[in-house]
Amino acid sequence: MDPSTREVETKEIDIKSVSSSQGHSQRYPQNEPYMHKVGIPPKQNLFKEFKTTVKETFLADDPLRHFKNQTRSRKFILGIQAIFPILEWGKDYNFTKFRGDLIAGLTIASLCIPQDIGYAKLANLDPQYGLYSSFVPPLVYAFMGSSRDIAIGPVAVVSLLLGTLLQNEIDYKTNMAEYRRLAFTATFFAGITQAALGIFRLGFLIDFLSHAAVVGFMAGAAITITLQQLKGFLGISNFTKKSDIVSVMNSVVKSAHHGWNWQTIVIGASFLGFLLFAKYIGKKNKKFFWVPAIAPLISVVLSTFFVYITRADKEGVQIVKHIEKGINPSSVNQIYFRGDYLLKGVKIGVVAGMVALTEAAAIGRTFASMKDYQLDGNKEMVALGAMNIVGSMTSCYVATGSFSRSAVNYMAGCQTAVSNIVMSCVVFLTLEFITPLFKYTPNAILAAIIISAVLGLIDIEAACLIWKIDKFDFVACMGAFFGVVFVTVEIGLLIAVSISFAKILLQVTRPRTALLGKVPRTTVYRNIQQYPNAAKVPGVLIVRVDSAIYFSNSNYIRERILRWLTDEEEQNKTVNEQKVQYLIVEMSPVTDIDTSGIHALEDLHKSLEKRGVQLVLANPGPVVIDKLHASHFANIIGEDKIFLTVADAVSSCSPKPVEEV
Repeated sequence: MDPSTREVETKEIDIKSVSSSQGHSQRYPQNEPYMHKVGIPPKQNLFKEFKTTVKETFLADDPLRHFKNQTRSRKFILGIQAIFPILEWGKDYNFTKFRGDLIAGLTIASLCIPQDIGYAKLANLDPQYGLYSSFVPPLVYAFMGSSRDIAIGPVAVVSLLLGTLLQNEIDYKTNMAEYRRLAFTATFFAGITQAALGIFRLGFLIDFLSHAAVVGFMAGAAITITLQQLKGFLGISNFTKKSDIVSVMNSVVKSAHHGWNWQTIVIGASFLGFLLFAKYIGKKNKKFFWVPAIAPLISVVLSTFFVYITRADKEGVQIVKHIEKGINPSSVNQIYFRGDYLLKGVKIGVVAGMVALTEAAAIGRTFASMKDYQLDGNKEMVALGAMNIVGSMTSCYVATGSFSRSAVNYMAGCQTAVSNIVMSCVVFLTLEFITPLFKYTPNAILAAIIISAVLGLIDIEAACLIWKIDKFDFVACMGAFFGVVFVTVEIGLLIAVSISFAKILLQVTRPRTALLGKVPRTTVYRNIQQYPNAAKVPGVLIVRVDSAIYFSNSNYIRERILRWLTDEEEQNKTVNEQKVQYLIVEMSPVTDIDTSGIHALEDLHKSLEKRGVQLVLANPGPVVIDKLHASHFANIIGEDKIFLTVADAVSSCSPKPVEEV
């Protein structure tokens, strides 16, 4: 292209630019800066807008992107790999990875076997059901899960929650068969709940249980579990069925004179000290991570041998007695699919499934971030759901990710989910050959193992950090904690969810607003509380709204803006400053507005007109400006009163250039 042709094209572009901004040229002289209009996005049809909204809500991560531009056979392979991730990463599996998984699997197996026996007692089930739940579910998860580090099995909090909820419906002491059937039913519907959340892309629902509430709930559950273990730790025969601290301590004190067994206390206290010392060694030196991992199994072996040779069981030391030998029997025909217990099983399953899902999601995200890989939350939910559905049909109760096992798994150098398969194989061998050896295992050692395990759930540092960051979050944390400790586990969970929702409602209905001033030597306008040297503009009040404007907060926002104006006018009268003539609303943070929000702006405009104040808007987003034009509110205040930036609005509205302070 020769220079003359380029010069002609440049002149044509300049002419078009001038003609397109003719209105602005008439409004602003040549010696003033050019101001851009706020752009109006192209109008979308209803179907396209609905499709975009649904996609952003449920398919934000674009899960089908791998299937684009692929052949039919390739799509089929990708679909199978999406359901069973092991087929994808298994192609690159090698002996080096297997060596890491083998060591990790054997390590977590040594930890899980004694824990499973104890956790089954928390759920008021026979010991073998804890082992069953560490055999089948980990196998299913290894094929369907996407986390490399999470270790699957029963956990203390879910075991306690399940045991408490089931006990409220059926007394396990008088009707163990029906109690067990309800446990399998609850596990089945826990799996259905988890899988449904994943399939329908509803994983965001578990985020409504805030981190602060989870911290408080876990700490409260740890205290409750510890109190429950006093029965086995002290050798008490008659113990309260309630879980609150007042009832438990009352039961402990009443049985002090005749119900405690000193031999049991010696065994429990000795091995609890040993377990805590092993934990200390593991924390002090990361190279000895295996010490706290293998300590529970060593404790079980030594205590069992001690009871056997001394026959301490004849002196009142309570022992495990019989553990059923053999792998999981089928329980398909024991699940309630009709009758009075069906709805009870659904209710308990949904609650237990959500709590288990929250714990697994937190653990999975933690270790995924440590190893810097992506975790598909919805795929995880499907995997957890599938393993609990299969588990419910093979005599298992609700299993999920265990933080203590996952931490050991990570420290032991696991590479993939094969470590779960190794652990499952060890549990299989235990069920087939070793369970008779646990006959003389004292209950006190199981209590000591559980106490040492759940103490790690009390995160004082996290609670202190929550207090420093957000006092309302701390209220949620303490509400959940005291609810669990002083009432029941389910009440504590209800309080945690309620306070989390209350916080959301409070933030939605009472959003923050701020007065803005001009930062010296810039054209930037910021909150005058954050920047005390930011200058107010004479005759102009600038307010920023830090939220979408909906029916739930529209009246509050209107009244709050008018209150800012009233306070400013009273202050101006006191110091004899210029009367406010313009009120600029900075709308950058306003992501959306509904009909009630539009009406609130209309009412604000009318109120301001009566005071002789002009309403001006700055930088409304695409959704907001579209609705302002659709409702004709832009015409009501005048399109010349809607600006791209606060600086543009101030330079247009201010009677003279804004001086630096």
